[in-house]
Amino acid sequence: MAEKIEVLVDGGKATAGPPLGPALGPLGVNVVEIVAAVNAKTKAFAGMKIPVKILIDRMTKKFEIEVGTPPASALILKELGMEKGSGSPKATKVGNLSAEKILKIAEMKQTSMLGKTKKDRFMEIVGTCVSMGVTVDGKDPRDLRADIDAGKYDKLFAS
Repeated sequence: MAEKIEVLVDGGKATAGPPLGPALGPLGVNVVEIVAAVNAKTKAFAGMKIPVKILIDRMTKKFEIEVGTPPASALILKELGMEKGSGSPKATKVGNLSAEKILKIAEMKQTSMLGKTKKDRFMEIVGTCVSMGVTVDGKDPRDLRADIDAGKYDKLFAS
């Protein structure tokens, strides 16, 4: 039967110390190998806490790592270099992101999003920007939909 360990680690900076080391040590697995694999899978989320699930087969000592993603709002704040969004998003805008950065966030969250296409996932992240008081390409995110429907961003979704 597989052993399941769920931990919260710093993206790309997991160590053999707590919380991984004490959880993995009693299982008789190569802790250094697992830590290296966790770091490789979480390096894109450097500077953030990432949920990680490690499934270990007790017989063969083989392991599988499942990496969760932080909330879209945390990824947006990281791109902006800020700690929090706007308290009143309709009146106060706190930052601006390029469409390319929005697409990058959408691709990071791809596995946990409902949208089937790049465009759909992009629009989900744009929706989060609305509630945080973040503009996209200098425009209110709600106004961006008309540009997207007019085909101004088709090249971005084609890549």
